[in-house]
Amino acid sequence: MALSNDLLLRVANRQSVERPPVWLMRQAGRILPEYRALREKVQGFKNLVENPELVCEVTLQPVRALGVDAAILFSDILVVPEAMGLPYQMVESKGPWFENTIDSPSDLSNLQIVDPEASLGFVLDGVKLIKGELNDSIPLIGFAGAPWTIFVYMVEGRGSKTFSKAKAFLYRHPEASHKLLSMITEATIAYLKAQIKAGVNLIQLFDSWAGILSPEQYALFSMPYISRICNAIDEVPKTVFPKGAFFARQALSEINCNVIGLDWNMDIAETKQIVNGRKALQGNLDPCVLYAEASVVKSETLKMLRAFGKDHIANLGHGVYPDTPLDNVKCFVDTVKEFAYTGE
Repeated sequence: MALSNDLLLRVANRQSVERPPVWLMRQAGRILPEYRALREKVQGFKNLVENPELVCEVTLQPVRALGVDAAILFSDILVVPEAMGLPYQMVESKGPWFENTIDSPSDLSNLQIVDPEASLGFVLDGVKLIKGELNDSIPLIGFAGAPWTIFVYMVEGRGSKTFSKAKAFLYRHPEASHKLLSMITEATIAYLKAQIKAGVNLIQLFDSWAGILSPEQYALFSMPYISRICNAIDEVPKTVFPKGAFFARQALSEINCNVIGLDWNMDIAETKQIVNGRKALQGNLDPCVLYAEASVVKSETLKMLRAFGKDHIANLGHGVYPDTPLDNVKCFVDTVKEFAYTGE
């Protein structure tokens, strides 16, 4: 059944639209008072992520509050390594933490083949509930972490300033690194296909730690696996967001994805020249703009929209920060929705 608002999908497929669609990375979360109220009742982040009814509620909160043009599934990229046999904890104010990590090639033998229906059913049930509630109004975005980013957490075990443990593994154990990346890739393909079967309309790969690799390493240890995922999925449009990897834009323009997500450090005019109309672009307002006066939020948003022109999905250059003023988030969304392309 057709969506009543399919702006996002039309842009992803580079079809004509009257205005850019808008959504925000991390639009569900602490910017919303209703989310904060829910978190006070539900102890532990994972108890939220693993409850389909709560996943549905949190996914829908920003749709109601902000009027965005797409919902994005409320989940976590780390459900994949957990399904592979490495459980994680989300430590308040510190982030993810893995009790067990991949320390040597022999540790790969402890990992499991992922059956999404069995080990990630709570995500898929959440998708089905969300689709029922959305009732074909707007698209639902599904997602996963790109293999390199998941590799980082599985080897490092937590966030880091240097990620030296994960990068050292590449140098010390290149063959095992490729084997682990292949295992993550196959798990991710199965997981995303299950999300699509459950009802998501577009998928996004988050390569959150792309920028810590050199261009040569990225071409060796990340891009081939992203490309493999994109080639395996032809049911829905695909967005790739390579945070910090400005050097990857040319290669991304040549693989089988539909949209390239840009962070705020990636120059719009330069990117348009590199991509040369082969992909739609998403982004890339600096999230810190949303701390400014409303007039600045509006003017900076309009400047971004005019710079991108068509084939653009309006978003931030990274996730919205938790203490961002809600009124300014609404200002950003409303400014995009009031914008119209001329000369159609």
